[in-house]
Amino acid sequence: MTAAALRRLAAVPALPHRTLRLRLTMLYGALFLISGVAVLTITYVLVRHNSGHLVVVKLDQLPGAGDQPAPPLPDLDAMRSQAGDQRSRMLSQLLTQSGVALAIMSVLSIGLGWLMAGRALRPLRTMTASARRISHHNLHERLAMEGPRDEMKDLGDTIDELLGRLEEAFASQRRFVANASHELRTPLAMMRTSVDVATGKPEPVPPQVAALGDKVREGLDQAERLLESFLMLARAQHGTVDERDRVALAPLVAAALDSLGDGIAERGIRVEQDVGDAAIDGNRTLLARLVDNLMDNAIRHNEPGGWVRIRATQREESTELVVENGGAHLTPGDVRALAEPFRRLGGHRVRSADGQGLGLSIVAAVAAAHGGDLHLEARADGGMRASVTVPLVVLAVAVGIR
Repeated sequence: MTAAALRRLAAVPALPHRTLRLRLTMLYGALFLISGVAVLTITYVLVRHNSGHLVVVKLDQLPGAGDQPAPPLPDLDAMRSQAGDQRSRMLSQLLTQSGVALAIMSVLSIGLGWLMAGRALRPLRTMTASARRISHHNLHERLAMEGPRDEMKDLGDTIDELLGRLEEAFASQRRFVANASHELRTPLAMMRTSVDVATGKPEPVPPQVAALGDKVREGLDQAERLLESFLMLARAQHGTVDERDRVALAPLVAAALDSLGDGIAERGIRVEQDVGDAAIDGNRTLLARLVDNLMDNAIRHNEPGGWVRIRATQREESTELVVENGGAHLTPGDVRALAEPFRRLGGHRVRSADGQGLGLSIVAAVAAAHGGDLHLEARADGGMRASVTVPLVVLAVAVGIR
């Protein structure tokens, strides 16, 4: 196909979207048209049948005409011909006028059908808009349909019941994660104490026991970090933020860089920052963890001798924090999966060397707890861009992995 043909094909307007309202309108119009044609056909047949008789009356049978001379009789054939012509003209005029009336009423019926379909589907549009607004972050909201007890209200009430069951399921899952994380801390503490006692005796400890103790401590450290991440994730997913303060970004970024200083120095990463006086309204602990996880993600997936750029901008109704770094090329599919729990680059399971796979999940949960969301995007020249947007005071954090 030539380029000109492709341009002509692209210029052809697309067919309108076949919505339910459009289908109902066409159905109403088709039903009216069929009913109108049927009525006009019956009327035409009846008129044609009843107008086909010619009545001839003899003059000598009229009252008082017996003593008078009879006038000459008219030509019956001419009368029949004249009556037939008049009947044909009447039937033709009936068809023409009925067709015009049917066409006008068909157009009016389509317009009225469009209005009536829109009115009938108005509750459905309201339910659709409300259902689109409700997500796992605001499952407490309901459609709360008003009006008579009809099919639309039954559908709205059924959706509200479904949302209630979903809300309870999400709440049960979060309570389980939080309670299980709390309960597991006690046995982990007992295990750590037992290892410390076994390896801290006065008599010499065999090298194998000491190595085993170090290995157990390493596993306990990893388990405690995982439990701490679970607790933070459960808290963030609870959906509410208490203790909102005006939190400056500069101290959070400085603290995150300080905690990651060994990794930055070991890999020779160059850090550039311009945070200024940018600040966010929110929970200090949750926002600190959000910044820590984003910075840790940027350093962890960087390349030796790479770079990290941090920039914050305070706007009238938003704050933007951008963190970019060098790294490997990513596909859009890899980036979309990173916000899911236990999803990491290069695999679907957790590996201790690269973290628990909960970092960006916690970032997404913290953003959601502040009424925002997390957006991940692969950079064209390699790396990743993660942006967190919070309403009113917007926190937009972009993390790059190139």
